[in-house]
Amino acid sequence: MNYGIFRSQPIMTINDLAQIGSHNKREKKAYKSNPNIKLELTKNNIELVPLAEKYVKGFKLLVKDYEKEHNERMKTERTERKKTFNEMLNKSKSVVADELMFTATHNFFDNMSKEEIMSWADTCMDFVYNDLGYKKERILHATLHMDEKTPHIHCVVVPLVKKLDKRTNTERLTISKKQYIKDNIHLSELQDIYNIRLRENGFELERGIKGSDRKHQKVKEFKKTTRYYEDKVTTINKNLDNAMNEFEEKMKTTKNTLIDKEYVKVRKDTFDSMQNVIRETKQVMEFQPKIEQLFKEVDTFSKSHQTLEKENLNLQKEVKALTTRNQNLTKENNNLKDYLKAVLKAIKHFFRELLQIGNEKTKDRAASEIKDYYDNEDFDSNDVYDISKGTTKQDELFDYAEVPSYLKTSKRSYDDKDKDDYEISL
Repeated sequence: MNYGIFRSQPIMTINDLAQIGSHNKREKKAYKSNPNIKLELTKNNIELVPLAEKYVKGFKLLVKDYEKEHNERMKTERTERKKTFNEMLNKSKSVVADELMFTATHNFFDNMSKEEIMSWADTCMDFVYNDLGYKKERILHATLHMDEKTPHIHCVVVPLVKKLDKRTNTERLTISKKQYIKDNIHLSELQDIYNIRLRENGFELERGIKGSDRKHQKVKEFKKTTRYYEDKVTTINKNLDNAMNEFEEKMKTTKNTLIDKEYVKVRKDTFDSMQNVIRETKQVMEFQPKIEQLFKEVDTFSKSHQTLEKENLNLQKEVKALTTRNQNLTKENNNLKDYLKAVLKAIKHFFRELLQIGNEKTKDRAASEIKDYYDNEDFDSNDVYDISKGTTKQDELFDYAEVPSYLKTSKRSYDDKDKDDYEISL
């Protein structure tokens, strides 16, 4: 019995895209990490959607309108919030691109002619166009590899779409995989459809075991990724610790803070320290989804290899070691989550105080930052409600976060605020 296989592998950064391009286009001189590649057979590989340029250059041509739109927006952005196009892509919670992989258990291809394999490949690409919904101009590159033990297709797509920007109430370009593959449940449904398409075209393949073929990487690639994340978590922890310690020290020495109904005056170095804490916290929040994605991939990888009947002993040891390292990273990440919750709580207090006693310029900047936190899903509508209720920015922020109208209250001055409102010591 042979199984049809369709997987989706997110590509999170420009550098990852470049590495995948080097592999898919066989641009490396040697493949010591993958002895299954027979370079003398590479001439048999077939370009299904050709790409003359390297992946990054081809990607930039594909998203040129998106980059132009981003650069125009940055011209009016505050200096501390400006990012290059690459910085924005790499720090985004969304993907840069998505790699679709199609293959089957290797016995399926035994004794198949090149024409029959091409017919299978055409069925796979029709699935990409008609069922996933990708237009050809959104496909960066698609190639059929014939120089490994089992023929397979790598199809790299860029899910560039137009979405409504709630802040400006206009449509703008963005990259969103969820517009094509919403979640793992949807992916499983698509795998069902893929199996139907294979059978409709005469390919007698069974649907793979659900959940067993989600995302795979080779052990060495996982080890490299895990090691990078371990180092990154250590650095993030250190930077956040330093920022918090510096801020706490500044707060201790800030004794002559002036507060009246319209202004709060804090020493510039104290305010800068708080801004540094916010920046480091954002680094944590931007990195968080990538760590959690790694957990899921390692967990799936470990479970799938434990079920193989003829598993190599060395591979078992590698998987066991990788699982242990992942458990350690999970513990470290949980500590980081607790730290993050505490910092976010302090930031909520800080924003509320600014909305209550800051001048209009300060309130405008605070409201803008709160919207950013809401857009990034770091604050939810309840957070926005708690921070802005009763302030002059209440209606603006309630509308932005879609807080129910029945929760709206009358605006109050700082002098009338309730004792249980958020406060920070200055």
